[in-house]
Amino acid sequence: MSSKPSAAQLRLRNIGVIAHIDAGKTTVTERFLYYTGVIHRMGEVHDGQAVMDWMPQEQERGITITAATTVLPWKKHEVHLIDTPGHVDFTVEVERSLRVLDGAVVVFCAVGGVEPQSETVWRQADHYQIPRLAFVNKMDRLGADFANCVQQMEDKLDCRPVPIQIPLGKEDHFEGVIDLMTMEALRWNTDDLGATFVSEELSDDLADLAAPWRERLLETLADEDDQIAEAFLNGEDLALADLRAALRKSCLNNRSVPVLCGSALKNKGIQPLLDAVVDLLPAPIELPAVIGVHPKTGEDVRFERNRKEPFSGLAFKVQLWDGRKHTYLRVYSGVLPSNATVFNASKQKDEKISRLLKLHADKKERLQKAQAGDIVGVVGLKLTTTGDTLCTRDHQVVFGEMEFTTPVISIAIEPKSSRDEEKLTESLTKMVEEDPTFTVKEDPDTGQTILSGMGELHLEIICDRLAREFHIPVNVGKPQVVFRETLAKNAEVTERFERKFDENSEAKNMFAAVTVEARPLTRGAGIQFVNDIQTPAEGTAMPQDWIDAAEAGLREATGSGPQTGYPMEDISLRLKGIKHRDGETTAISVHIAAASAFRSLYQKAGTSVLLPIMALEVATPDAFTGTVIGDINARGGKDEELVKKTAHTTIRARVPMTKMFGYSTDLRSITEGRATFSMQFLEFDIV
Repeated sequence: MSSKPSAAQLRLRNIGVIAHIDAGKTTVTERFLYYTGVIHRMGEVHDGQAVMDWMPQEQERGITITAATTVLPWKKHEVHLIDTPGHVDFTVEVERSLRVLDGAVVVFCAVGGVEPQSETVWRQADHYQIPRLAFVNKMDRLGADFANCVQQMEDKLDCRPVPIQIPLGKEDHFEGVIDLMTMEALRWNTDDLGATFVSEELSDDLADLAAPWRERLLETLADEDDQIAEAFLNGEDLALADLRAALRKSCLNNRSVPVLCGSALKNKGIQPLLDAVVDLLPAPIELPAVIGVHPKTGEDVRFERNRKEPFSGLAFKVQLWDGRKHTYLRVYSGVLPSNATVFNASKQKDEKISRLLKLHADKKERLQKAQAGDIVGVVGLKLTTTGDTLCTRDHQVVFGEMEFTTPVISIAIEPKSSRDEEKLTESLTKMVEEDPTFTVKEDPDTGQTILSGMGELHLEIICDRLAREFHIPVNVGKPQVVFRETLAKNAEVTERFERKFDENSEAKNMFAAVTVEARPLTRGAGIQFVNDIQTPAEGTAMPQDWIDAAEAGLREATGSGPQTGYPMEDISLRLKGIKHRDGETTAISVHIAAASAFRSLYQKAGTSVLLPIMALEVATPDAFTGTVIGDINARGGKDEELVKKTAHTTIRARVPMTKMFGYSTDLRSITEGRATFSMQFLEFDIV
């Protein structure tokens, strides 16, 4: 039974800021830093001066590439905040951040509404059941539409958005917000960069504007609280504290999403958003116990999220700074002193911590200890990688593994100087450890180093980092698409493996014959193995190690298809029989026969190449809609949806990745630079 949490534990928040690219996440975060006193001068993303975008590649491109962590003080609360990327190529940063966060602020563009990457990050947050606040940003922009954005949240995200603010004016006339909880108008001062604002009673016309939104809010809260429902039906006044408590309960249970609005660039709406973070999102101690499994017994293990439990934590990110490995750690329970020895339950090895760090973007401050709820940097962990669980030897646990998206694009590189070949291998090994969506292999035919990643920008950043951070300039080949293969039809084969040795040899003869049936499956099914060997009437079952060896041999053989050399997938493999000879059949001979059987299978059935299919969304002025659709069709794409908005159309389509290189330049050319697009991996399929 856990003891009553302390005030300090209740005043801790771990949140992330997530959104589609260019919705304004980093600008919102920059205002958080300024109004909480962490920084004394606001930097702008478009000037390359944002504190949280500290990498040179981020500053030059005006985008966020890596998730950056900081700590903010607000109204006696300590807010641990992670600013995440919006570009789909770096979605791994969002995935591993959400894995360890307790709440999130989702930023939407008031003009674009719910955009493709907005949906992606929302689904990631759904997966981890993270309570969220929504902030409709850019209310000062031409075409801003708060009501439409709220409606899109309901339609596209399958959630219950509950506005607790509405905008006071819009576009050029955006002045502030109407607070539906207090029924006041909030207007920001422009002469102090929005550091202060005034609250005013609503005029009659503003009260009429707010009335239907206020009723919607009360109806939602009435579903949460019987007393509010009774007071609402009787037309009685409702206490602000009661409303806030009911709203918090609904938010924490993921039954509703409070919606606020503002303009981060114009310094309006940020302080109430910070208030909502501390008022409505949970402290770690308020969340259910974190559950993992014991690495040896497989039994569930529970840790209450307090400081009196044994230590447990999750390493959710690895990053190189100044040539040294830094591990980002979320502490779920207990206390972790600096210089402690911890147990990596995922690797079953002890690890020594040399330093604990409080992080602020690229700045570091030494800590003496970390405790339940903290997000800290750790130096000294040599074996720990993304997703590993750290704990004590006496209380072992492994928390759920993270799943990452498959790389879809490759390039060949070579160092400009042959002296750098060994150094290149070492540097790439370190970068692979940092990024689970980045892979490196050597082409067996050409000897070239092949890098695979999430997109052209992803690989461009990696090559740029090789030159800047590791001082290894490289020659880069033309991008190549990552493929998959699958069987073209059903087939069944029996393949035997036999090796006889000379009578004078000490080696034993080897024999096995394996019968396998295979058939193609629907997309996304993966490799499925079924043991279909019937136990004979006399009851002598086939040895399990032979079955396991057959499965291992089959799965190993699927790792390289005959047409492309890339892995095969979406195949059902049914083991029908194993013929054996006493003293000659072993697990090794079965393994070899099974692998040979699969190669015979794809020669008999033939294979089909699966191309990476991308989900493309283009927002274009109406005048260019036909041109854009024609270009998509010429690339082998298929239009799936057209959404008409004010003065522009959104086109959603499926397109093969092989035809999309250089699309950014081509789209600018055919639309006079007025269209924008986003693209993300959807699935592998036959085109």
